[in-house]
Amino acid sequence: METYTVVKALNNNVIIAHHPTYQEVVLIGKGIGFEKKKNDQIESAIIEKLFILKDEHEQSNYKKLLDHIDEGFIETMNDLIFYIQSKIPTRLNEHIHLALTDHIAFALRRMEQGLDIKNPFIVETKALYPLEYRIAKEVTEILNQKLAVSLPEGEVGFIALHIHSAITSKRISEVNLHSQLISKLIDLIEQTLFIVIDPDSIHYLRLIRHLQHAIERVIAGEEVEEPHMLTEVLREEYPLCYNLSWKLIKIMQQTLKKPVCHAEACYLTMHLQRLTKKIK
Repeated sequence: METYTVVKALNNNVIIAHHPTYQEVVLIGKGIGFEKKKNDQIESAIIEKLFILKDEHEQSNYKKLLDHIDEGFIETMNDLIFYIQSKIPTRLNEHIHLALTDHIAFALRRMEQGLDIKNPFIVETKALYPLEYRIAKEVTEILNQKLAVSLPEGEVGFIALHIHSAITSKRISEVNLHSQLISKLIDLIEQTLFIVIDPDSIHYLRLIRHLQHAIERVIAGEEVEEPHMLTEVLREEYPLCYNLSWKLIKIMQQTLKKPVCHAEACYLTMHLQRLTKKIK
């Protein structure tokens, strides 16, 4: 039977331990840390859950976090994170144990202080990450029931971003940046074309997906072949949409700090023109 060596018992239910292959790991189990001291041995049979925090900075932050949070809440959050993992076919980045626990703890403190939690990007998040959003909604309902609270809908969006961050191993700041960028681009499109796009419509979904794919291509440095003859036709026939597409590209360049392939203007122009015909 596999054994682990105790490095530090963080509380009655959570231990930092050493494993010969994984090095330092976090072990979770009912009463697993009770009266445990450094160098004590833990058998795998009593371990309910295990995760690895390879980064020393994250390990340190997780330890500090546990010092300021109720054990029952930690147990609830660990259960929820393993619930999220059961809904996702790929392995979650272990950073979610620190990031999501810290986020929910902070959200609950704000609620206790009577501070309103607003999420201006919830529409974009719901459209961009439908799977993550559905799981986040379930997680929010479980939290509300277990903790006897009523988290606002905006929190569903924030939790969805944390789930997406853990799936893609992207920093939450990067995931947030992309949602904010898409929101900014859609605002400019609506203002310039004098239209209002229903966020529940297929047009909104197609637009947001087009912008998302364009952003992903820019980040990856992927170039799309430019159809020069078509570009000239589009510039002549649809000057409003063509000029708008270049404004959108400049915002992408400034935000992402990366060059944008000229061909993106062509494909954006076609998409914007189709959008105006369908909405007006």
